[in-house]
Amino acid sequence: MQKLKQLSGREVVKIFESHGFQVKRIVGSHTRLTLLKDDNSYHVTIPLHNPVKKGTLHSIMKDFELCFGKEETNKCFYN
Repeated sequence: MQKLKQLSGREVVKIFESHGFQVKRIVGSHTRLTLLKDDNSYHVTIPLHNPVKKGTLHSIMKDFELCFGKEETNKCFYN
């Protein structure tokens, strides 16, 4: 079984940006990213904590999986 990576908020933001998301705003310790894809817009808010808590990371991964599929999610977030 694969092991979940321990990632900081900034590392998670880099993963999303490498897949086409753009930073729309930063408020305090949270970053809001947006992706426009096939006439749909996807939004995700990522805390800039180090490391991002496991439950929070799972929630973020669900949003990522909606856009890019399970295989790409596993490649980016698991060892």
